[in-house]
Amino acid sequence: MKIEEHLEDLRARQVRVRPHGTPSEVVYPLGEISLPEHVAHWAVRCPDRPAIVFEERTVTYRELDDLIRRVAGWLDSVGVTAGDRVAVHLSNSPQFIVVMLAILRLGAVHVPVNPMFRSTELAYELDDSGAEVVVTFDTLLPLLESVRRQTAVREVLVTSPTEMSGAPGQSRPAVPEGASVHRWAQAVAHDPVDGPPTDLDALAALNYTGGTTGLPKGCMHTQRHMIYTAASSAGATRRNADSGYVGLCYIPVFWIAGENLGILNPLVLGGTSVLMARWDPAKVLRAIHTHRVSTMVGTVENYLELLDQPDLSSFDLSSLTDPMAMSFIRKLTPEIRHRWAQTVGADSLLREAAYGMTETHTFDATPYGMVEDDRDLKAEPVFCGVPVPGTDIAVVSFETGEPVEIGEAGEIVVRSPSVMTGYWNKPEATAKQLRDGWLHTGDNGRIDEDGCLHYLGRDKDMIKVKGMSVFPAEVEMLLGRHPDVHTAAVVPADDTARGQVPVAFVRLRPGTATDASALRAWASENMAPYKVPLVEVVHEFPMTATGKIRKTELTDRAQQLANPS
Repeated sequence: MKIEEHLEDLRARQVRVRPHGTPSEVVYPLGEISLPEHVAHWAVRCPDRPAIVFEERTVTYRELDDLIRRVAGWLDSVGVTAGDRVAVHLSNSPQFIVVMLAILRLGAVHVPVNPMFRSTELAYELDDSGAEVVVTFDTLLPLLESVRRQTAVREVLVTSPTEMSGAPGQSRPAVPEGASVHRWAQAVAHDPVDGPPTDLDALAALNYTGGTTGLPKGCMHTQRHMIYTAASSAGATRRNADSGYVGLCYIPVFWIAGENLGILNPLVLGGTSVLMARWDPAKVLRAIHTHRVSTMVGTVENYLELLDQPDLSSFDLSSLTDPMAMSFIRKLTPEIRHRWAQTVGADSLLREAAYGMTETHTFDATPYGMVEDDRDLKAEPVFCGVPVPGTDIAVVSFETGEPVEIGEAGEIVVRSPSVMTGYWNKPEATAKQLRDGWLHTGDNGRIDEDGCLHYLGRDKDMIKVKGMSVFPAEVEMLLGRHPDVHTAAVVPADDTARGQVPVAFVRLRPGTATDASALRAWASENMAPYKVPLVEVVHEFPMTATGKIRKTELTDRAQQLANPS
């Protein structure tokens, strides 16, 4: 069957089960306008409405619009123009949102950079993106300065984690004497600019993702991708503009999922982003109660920790009607859902968030409204529901690319207005993933009789450490930069606390005497903490007849290393 004929059949099935009140086509609340233009609209319509709440600070739409234009003015003054890449090396903070939108107002390219990176990873991403301007925290400045000469970075804007917290002890950035950097106060005091006319289809962001080969790749996204993601997810979950959307976000906004929850969705809908720097159950309960939070995303462990808080009953959580879970380690079960509803209220229905990936802007299918009799949690093994409005999802043969029969497993492919335009400067990788308008995800899945997607597992090479994606090829490449490492092979091992851990088997160069503990210490200095592997030095590897390492034979030993008892 040809794929278009197959899609007609799937859509007919999906119409019958799509939740009442959710459209089959995307509806843009304010039309197809840029993200900064959304903020400008709300700044006129409801200037005093909270746009961002962070610690003790509330930023209204009027203030946010003004800050965006002023920081855009500063960026313009240091030579940032349309198409230039600007790295945002920050954790969750109002500054992250202001800078991102200021970049977009100029038609430049937002490059979110993981603040957990170590030197090798940071240098790679800055160099690969070609970013010439970086916005960072004072606490991260020494690391940035240590790799600056390896990159094209010419200007650095520095702020502090508490500079926009509103707390009595908030501090300005601590910058070494004579450092060649600019301070946040300069940027927000700059004359405002409007920027050039918006091109929704121009490159607007490089969202880096891991890959099954090599180092991370920059997914090229546009503002049209961004506003489609917000509009389609709003339609799929029965949310409207001006309807009191309040999202609580403590997952990192440098992740594209955090960007959607903490930036795109609230600002497109004229809602409020209650932003937190990190997970803190006591603060989360207070925030939901105080700000009438309507939605949030957390791990299953997060929700269980909230349920175990001794003072839970003193907080009113009735506003939280759409809590979403991520089953990274502990899985969401009917028992957990029922316990949550009994404690918080029957209107607070805990569900899985959505199926998606960085390449698609992460919100492609959702089980929203399809949880009667816990159908979603009893299905095999992860029920993802129907595609969001405007998105098509199919399951095809890994070998032929042709649609498989209903119920048969194969590769999940996605076609939507938010699929990346390609990988930055990687045409071969782009051609492999994007074919005939479809993104080939590498994920296993199946579609049931109702046209609903079931996710069967990631590409077999991926390792999930507390929900963070770790790709063996990346860890192997990084280990290969150690002067004593000849070959490295990385495989996963199950771990009760973290879900999985990477385990590296390393063959040393002749004449060297490095041991496993020294290699792990080196990895700790050169990789984000969640990527650091357990290490064992080996003299040889099990090999296939064609000269490849037989990784399947390493997995039992990897599990022994992870669970030595």
